[in-house]
Amino acid sequence: MRLPPGARPAIGGFDRAAHRRTDADWLERAWSDALVVVVDEGRALVRDEPPSLVFTPAAEVDAAERYFLGEDARGRAYFAVDGGITAPPGTHKATIRDVGHILDEPDASLLMTAVALVNWHARHRYSARTGRPTTLAQGGWTRVADDGETLFPRTDPAVIMLVHDGVPGPAGRCLLGHNGAWKAPGWARRYSCLAGFVEPGEPAEATVIREVDEEVGVEVRDVHYVASQAWPFPGSLMLGYLAVADPDQPVRVDAEEITDARWFSRAEVARSLAGDETDFGLPMAASIAHYLIRTWLSGSPTPPAGP
Repeated sequence: MRLPPGARPAIGGFDRAAHRRTDADWLERAWSDALVVVVDEGRALVRDEPPSLVFTPAAEVDAAERYFLGEDARGRAYFAVDGGITAPPGTHKATIRDVGHILDEPDASLLMTAVALVNWHARHRYSARTGRPTTLAQGGWTRVADDGETLFPRTDPAVIMLVHDGVPGPAGRCLLGHNGAWKAPGWARRYSCLAGFVEPGEPAEATVIREVDEEVGVEVRDVHYVASQAWPFPGSLMLGYLAVADPDQPVRVDAEEITDARWFSRAEVARSLAGDETDFGLPMAASIAHYLIRTWLSGSPTPPAGP
């Protein structure tokens, strides 16, 4: 299976080319022949078959700001912009949630970075310290206020953990929860890994222990890091863990956030992933939650490679 988007570096000769970001003359020249990812409320244009990101020639893009993503092995530049898009035949508008698991690299990483940058710029038009307007700098990788204050893109660390009982084979169980905010159609029966933001001064492993206790009242041990995933909703870095707990402990949910949590066997999870009829659903394949569940299901720290 694929790693979640952002869990591995972009491949295929693509370079973020950070040294280009301060070269305003080069960025201006590069724009004339650049390819652009247009982001429309978190969505970009994707080709139906084969699934791939659709790039717009820079000459066809009219945008007040443009954000440099990097360059390919031939030196061609890629940018992101915030703007409206229409989907011609053979294409559709999609989010990372929709297509992150089926896009090849570097398309998945380009889409993740484009959405993250567009989201960050939308939230930082003004300085939080002075309230004064900021302007784009360094190819879109900073914003600067009129008093010289420099703002850098921020990523909020969060942990996401698959709690399991440590038992091998089909009888082994994992603990999944249903978030009270999941009210959209198709989400009413969805169960996923527990998660939460790292607090100031807190190691990520301590966050795992604290969040599981706060959300379901269960004590965990053997906290084991697996992988990370950038998740630009709005701008998080998800740190994925496995942790072990005794299923005989009572589950006491934090009703404000988790409306239900229960233990599921490997056999139940495998049936749900196979599309068999079950009374619950699992996270979308583009998410690290799905990856963690597959990791546990395989009984290995890393799932076997596959299509």
